[in-house]
Amino acid sequence: MIRAVLLSLSIALGALVCTSDGLRAQDVQAVSSPRLAAEAPELHAILDGLGMYEIIALMGTENTQGGIDIEAQLFPGAGGQAWQATVMRLHAGNRMAVLFEDTMSQDTLSPEQMQEIQAFIATEAAQRMIAGEIAARRLFLDPEAVATATDVFFTAVQEDDPRIDLLRRFNDVNGLVERNVIGALNLRVAFYRGLIDGGAFDNDVPEGMMLSEVWSHEAEVREMTIEWLYAYQLVAYADASDDDLEAYMALAASDAGRALNSALFNAFDSMLTTLSYELGTSAAAFIAGEDT
Repeated sequence: MIRAVLLSLSIALGALVCTSDGLRAQDVQAVSSPRLAAEAPELHAILDGLGMYEIIALMGTENTQGGIDIEAQLFPGAGGQAWQATVMRLHAGNRMAVLFEDTMSQDTLSPEQMQEIQAFIATEAAQRMIAGEIAARRLFLDPEAVATATDVFFTAVQEDDPRIDLLRRFNDVNGLVERNVIGALNLRVAFYRGLIDGGAFDNDVPEGMMLSEVWSHEAEVREMTIEWLYAYQLVAYADASDDDLEAYMALAASDAGRALNSALFNAFDSMLTTLSYELGTSAAAFIAGEDT
């Protein structure tokens, strides 16, 4: 897939961060960052055409609510408006766009590869699938919608729906399950490292102990990733034909698709890792009572 489907920070942290019902999809607008548009307009046009800036804005909304929920679990009653302001500042949409662009290599694609990607984006099938991806991500701001979509996924598996096999190949081509599992675990490591560096614990926490704790949840993270990813895709590509998805896979398997997909994952991983670490260091201050 030429467009990275990354889990948000809130989803990646899993049991540590539980998103609540306070998300308002209608309030989420695409973010903007003028630097890349000025320095690499062709690459910016591709990212914009793929809906990256809308996805970043939606991830910011997910992460803001998830970050606010941390208070109830780690320092109940000690955060209040100060913690909410901190979380909102960290996840401001335009700030996230800058973090994303800072690690998006401007020489990711050759001119010929850019033309190949742009030609695909311009097709009706691609426009339909990209619009479906954004709409599904927006819908998934509602936990009830996620629960419903997950039930649909379970039913599809039980009934041997052929779309599941197609999506399995789709995800294998793009490495979406493995990339998201590793990314989610790395975000947990970054969050705990932020807690440690921020002084949340009275004693030093050995690196090995932290890594062991995080990786002990690998099976849980993998299960959560698979459920979320397939449920999301069943919604996102509901209006896409099998031929549409086959064309998407063909592009993803090309040199251009692989180069762009790798660059997108790297940029999202870097952005989310930074945010996860900052969230950890900020939470540590509240745990230690420095900002109460």
